Amino acid sequence: MEFQERNSYLQDERQGEGAYLMNIHTPDIDRKPSDEEAAEALATLRRWAGKAHDAEIAALDPVVMRLAPDAPADAYPVLSRDYPSDFAVDGGYKDTLPDLQNGPSSLIKGANRAIQHVGISNFRLPLQYHTRDNGDLTLETSVTGSVSLEADKKGINMSRIMRSFYKHADKTFSFGVIEAALDDYKTDLESFDARINMRFSFPVRVDSLRSGLSGYQYYDIALELVETDGVRRKIMHLDYVYSSTCPCSLELSEHARMQRGQLATPHSQRSVARLSVEVKDGACLWFEDLIDMCRRAVPTETQVMVKREDEQAFAELNAANPIFVEDAARLFAEQLHADPRVGDFRVLASHQESLHSHDAVSMLTEGTTFATDSLDPKLFSTLFHVG
Repeated sequence: MEFQERNSYLQDERQGEGAYLMNIHTPDIDRKPSDEEAAEALATLRRWAGKAHDAEIAALDPVVMRLAPDAPADAYPVLSRDYPSDFAVDGGYKDTLPDLQNGPSSLIKGANRAIQHVGISNFRLPLQYHTRDNGDLTLETSVTGSVSLEADKKGINMSRIMRSFYKHADKTFSFGVIEAALDDYKTDLESFDARINMRFSFPVRVDSLRSGLSGYQYYDIALELVETDGVRRKIMHLDYVYSSTCPCSLELSEHARMQRGQLATPHSQRSVARLSVEVKDGACLWFEDLIDMCRRAVPTETQVMVKREDEQAFAELNAANPIFVEDAARLFAEQLHADPRVGDFRVLASHQESLHSHDAVSMLTEGTTFATDSLDPKLFSTLFHVG
């Protein structure tokens, strides 16, 4: 090998003895090796692989196993089976990691079409909520986060949704905090539209009808923030569980008693209504406020703590408030329409009939937010309360 500068020799005297150190200056050390040099290096590596043990090859580079004499073309390299607990990732290593979701549009499979919502569903964490009586509750919350995806983008880094959300996890949640979380992951993912949905079970202590006992009723609630084309909508969902006594069955039972002296009982059943309401900008609608609306509309809410006097009272309460599923939808709508904090809304009701082997259902919408010509085939089957 030729050098443009002469080798210099430095003399270093240690303990009276002379020693020479050679300092080589080579300006072309980073040049690309020639084909001949690469072939010579490969031959050297093959000779070494032919005499080295498998462990030695694995320590150098498992791929070298393919260079050993008589190795098949598809020889599988010897890989370490020990977890490298001391391995640390640095910036250079991270830069070598593949990132398919941020790849070019040529990697897209299927039609090059925009996707309205793509993200993650049901990641759970404990979050704090403020109550109407100035208290705070920490509740396990299931979060679904999604964003829009443009037609020329392969995909999104979904973990960014969780990371963005976790930045706000220590705050007491409100729609304002949800908006801040949505802003963060829209920015992180460079998306236009986005959605956050948070589901949890909200406990409220309720009194029995006559015995003076009390217990916790749990309400399935979801908060939803949706941004489409720059417009944001704040939506609250609530499942309300009640008893529905059939008015027709009640009258037929009374007819049997009066006309024939025949004891008969009307059929009633556990029923579920799901109220979805758009909360107007600047309005504060407490969870408890929406629950109170439901109780005013249909007072036959299922009970928690019950003694005999409570059971009798509940029978009387049902007899005083018999309702068809059509009545239920209109009664709930009446309460929602009267509240100035509520914008568009939807009422779904399902009476899970004890008389029939099918359910009686209804849906009532106000405004365009929830209006739709097509329904999820399993929509009403989700209106099922497990005690």
